[in-house]
Amino acid sequence: MRSVPTILHLDMDAFFAAVEQASKPSLRGKPVVVGGLGGRGVVATASYEARVFGVHSAMPMAQARRRAPNAAYLIPRFELYRQVSDLVMGLLRELSPLVEPLSLDEAFVDLEAGPYGELLREGSVAEGVELVRALGEDLRADILAAVGLTASVGLSGTKFLAKIASEQAKPDGLVLIEPGHEREVLDPLPVRALPGVGPATAETLRRLGLIQVSQVAATPEDELVRLLGRAHGAGVYALAQGRDERAVVAERDAKSVSVEDTFEVDLGDRELIRAELDRLADRCVRRLRAAARSGRTVVIKVRRFDFTTLTRSETLPAPTDDPLVISAIARRLLEAVELTGGVRLLGVGVTGLADFTQEDLFAQAEREAAGAADSTDEDSGSEAAGEGEAAYGGPDGPRVFHPGSRGGVGTLLTVRRWMPGQDVRHAELGHGWVQGSGVGRVTVRFETPWSERGPVRTFAVDDPELERADPLPLVRGSALTGENVVEIAGD
Repeated sequence: MRSVPTILHLDMDAFFAAVEQASKPSLRGKPVVVGGLGGRGVVATASYEARVFGVHSAMPMAQARRRAPNAAYLIPRFELYRQVSDLVMGLLRELSPLVEPLSLDEAFVDLEAGPYGELLREGSVAEGVELVRALGEDLRADILAAVGLTASVGLSGTKFLAKIASEQAKPDGLVLIEPGHEREVLDPLPVRALPGVGPATAETLRRLGLIQVSQVAATPEDELVRLLGRAHGAGVYALAQGRDERAVVAERDAKSVSVEDTFEVDLGDRELIRAELDRLADRCVRRLRAAARSGRTVVIKVRRFDFTTLTRSETLPAPTDDPLVISAIARRLLEAVELTGGVRLLGVGVTGLADFTQEDLFAQAEREAAGAADSTDEDSGSEAAGEGEAAYGGPDGPRVFHPGSRGGVGTLLTVRRWMPGQDVRHAELGHGWVQGSGVGRVTVRFETPWSERGPVRTFAVDDPELERADPLPLVRGSALTGENVVEIAGD
């Protein structure tokens, strides 16, 4: 264990919900729940105001609505969350090149590897403790100034203790575990606080009366090995003693890029499933290109009505980021899957990533085939499949298919569907977000991250002056555009 607590764990507070509150002035200080809004949806994040009512992540959305009926329920806006995450991770990398992101809102940092490393190594323990505490407080202040969000920071000599410290710091705080005080923090914790101790292991330990970490630490190592196996038992014993030799590992290259959707109603029509697969392939390509990558292997994931999940893949001779190629392969893979009974989840991914794209004859052939198909459709006067709205509702492509809807089962309707939290723009009133919709109407609040609480207006769902829009960033200026002025989103 390090003599100075130089491992920092950062955890943004209620990240998705906090971003929504920062970007929507009328929601600041109010309960906000972000997640899937359909019958099968679950809570991704709940603001602290919503947690007062017992709402928490991974809770079924229907249960959350019963507990907090007056909260704002919003779809996720992952594009905006990634932008904010990039800004925060950039601040972390100013402290050290060793930053290990765990998710969009959570990361470890090895402060000893950064510009303050020499001071931390050469100074006294007391001086080191004060320096890392100051660095942690400065980081929290910088994040608040940059994006208007609060963060919790934990500092310790090991990764898992730093994470425990950040959990104790929530919300909007900093906890530093000083050298020599590790046992004071560890001993009263439940055994589930130890990494790798899940429900099954906890139950095994409970049968022996081992409920707290202090009790596990007092148990002979060979007894834990006998109970849990050599590797797992030795690992649990070491962690209970406060030992964690895991190093902070800088972010590795992604091994794959993928997207998937779970549907509120099982899709049974094969053409609609193909259309949904095309939409997912297009989303996957956009992520691939945003990362400046290409890939050789296309993978589809299909979860059927009975929850059985199948994957199929095909590998190309060279990497590609061509949407027609990826969509064509995904469709071909789908033909090998039995779809009787319906599909509840579809996914498209690309693996075998590379930093370049090699044009090949297959991609050219797919383009020519698509061009020929478009010409045929134009000559016959028919509408090309896939135009207009996509097949089924979702966060980044509102859709309105429902079995039995007007026009018969499997009909694609062109009426727009507006989702709560979705960004919109009105030709006269400017940027806003959807508060709700129904009975042919949509209600929009017009405000931006930098405005006061905005006015509310209601429109017909097909109002030609209302259109979908991209999220506005929380930050103006240098953080996203390279300019020198930064404005804080917040009151």
